[in-house]
Amino acid sequence: MDQCADVICQLHQLLIVPLQLAFMQRAMLAAILIGIVSGVMGAYVVTRGMAFLGDALAHSVLPGVAIAFLTNGGGQSLLIGGMIAGALSALGIGFLTRGGRLREDTAIGIVFAGTLALGIGIISSAQNYAVDLTHVLIGNILAVDATDLLLIVLFGGLVIGVVILFYKEFLAISFDPTLVQTLRLPGETLRLTLLVLLAVAIVIGVQVVGVALVAALVVTPAATARFFVHRLHHLMVMGGLIGAGSGVVGIYLAWHLRVAPSASIVLTMTVLFLLAFFLAPGKGYVWALMGRSAGRA
Repeated sequence: MDQCADVICQLHQLLIVPLQLAFMQRAMLAAILIGIVSGVMGAYVVTRGMAFLGDALAHSVLPGVAIAFLTNGGGQSLLIGGMIAGALSALGIGFLTRGGRLREDTAIGIVFAGTLALGIGIISSAQNYAVDLTHVLIGNILAVDATDLLLIVLFGGLVIGVVILFYKEFLAISFDPTLVQTLRLPGETLRLTLLVLLAVAIVIGVQVVGVALVAALVVTPAATARFFVHRLHHLMVMGGLIGAGSGVVGIYLAWHLRVAPSASIVLTMTVLFLLAFFLAPGKGYVWALMGRSAGRA
């Protein structure tokens, strides 16, 4: 009985005590919501080979965030500023690559470098910028307030709602461009919409892990889920669950180990990916080695 009581007491200290604090409750909820949205959009990033685009959009929000910080002193304006900058960058990439006039990777590289340089220039013009904008680079999820949560819910719900509404159309432009032409769907508009949705998902993800690591939110959970599922909607669901679960575990680890939440969240995702890479039934590296060994025998 004493041992049982000790286990319950330890679990209470590990799991319940942190949640008695209001800021931890908000952080957990934000991590879950953003993990779901990032996992859903990550399904498109992984299946379409858009990881570089995700990283570019992550850095392209920097000018908007920097301007919002310098003009309004932070708060919800950072989210709005990043949203505007990310959407403009996504539309800019879409415009440059329209009609095949410029390769997508070239356009992404140009926008990536240009917006990052602009953001650095704006930040460096401010006094004490190294301290003031550190949370933009590494995230500040423990400082999420009720208004931040409301914006995350609104924008995240918008992303999920549009994905559900246009699921078949996005599926077509992702895997069968010929079908898009046959059905006379507005392929270019759908492509730009998908880019903007990705930008929105990335911007709200900055709240969790910052500009430096936000690309991991839309790549790693979906890449992990891909070892276990085959269909796009299954990939979205599992990617969202992995993203949300990693956020919760990462925040608990940050609390108990006294490390940055952004680092612990992304490292949790990375560990899950490595476990899937090596041990996923039928697809993991270990299974492949066993199959080759059996073939030789």
